[in-house]
This record gives sequence, structure tokens and C-alpha cells, in this order.
Amino acid sequence: MIGTHMARIGVRLLLFIAILATIGCDRVTKHIASTTLADAPSRSFLADTFRLEYAENTGAFLSVGADWPRPVRTAVFGVGNTVLLAALTVVAVRRRWPRMALLGVALFVAGGASNLLDRISYGMVIDFMNVGVGPLRTGIFNVADVAIMLGAGLLVFEGYRSQRQA
Repeated sequence: MIGTHMARIGVRLLLFIAILATIGCDRVTKHIASTTLADAPSRSFLADTFRLEYAENTGAFLSVGADWPRPVRTAVFGVGNTVLLAALTVVAVRRRWPRMALLGVALFVAGGASNLLDRISYGMVIDFMNVGVGPLRTGIFNVADVAIMLGAGLLVFEGYRSQRQA
């Protein structure tokens, strides 16, 4: 019993560290981007495969909703995201999801929370990375977006793996 309790504490501690590290990394890189990339030309690396360029996104993924009135954006992206992140966390904990899924939730929630903090504080999210080859490129994104996508990927992977085992 004590071993199981200690294992749970260890998992929770690792998840908490993952959340803090994700949010911290996102906050620091956004600060660096805003102080070094804003009002500067984009910087290209690895034969233009990777670009650093500053962008302020008032919308969501790929600027969806950027032209909506601010109260609507606040309701959908602020309140909506808060409810989604809280609900996902509650479901994962109450249903005792496997560790890999919990890590996915932690990354997803940390990225979402960090972007949500930007929306609440500034009314927009700072983005600064872009990857691609030639004209085939991603939208501009940030570290929080990477965490969200990695977390979602881990959730899909764990769901697929659990389904195959059942």
C-alpha cells in the first residue's frame, strides 16, 4: 500500500514538474521573442526550414476568430478554454487514466494554460516559430502550441494502444 502511494506521489510530482517546465519555457521564449523579434525581420535557419518571426495572434489556431469582436473572443477563447482544460483534467484524474495519457493531459493543459494567460493578460498570444519546406509551411506557433500538439498526440497514441490491448 505504501509503495503504491509513493508511486502516485512520484507520478504527480513528475506531472507537476512537466507542467511547470512547459509553462516556464513558453513564458521565457515568448518574452525573448517579444524583445528580440518584434519589429525585426524574420530569421531563417537550416536552408529556410525553420524561421523565427514575431506575430501577435488575437485568434485561435491559425488565427481562427481573430476578426471576432473582443467580447466574443474572450468568451470563446477565455471562458471556453478554461472550461475545456478544467474538464479534461477532472476526467483524466477521476478515471485514473494511464501515465502516458496523464502526461499528454499535463502537456495539453500546460500549453493551453500558458496561452490562456496571454489571452487574459494581453488579449492575444505571441507566436514566433514557423517550419516548412518551400511554400509548404506551418502557421506561426509557440512552445505552448508544441506542448498542446504533443499532449494531444500522446492522448491519441495511448487511446489507440489501450484499444488494441482490450
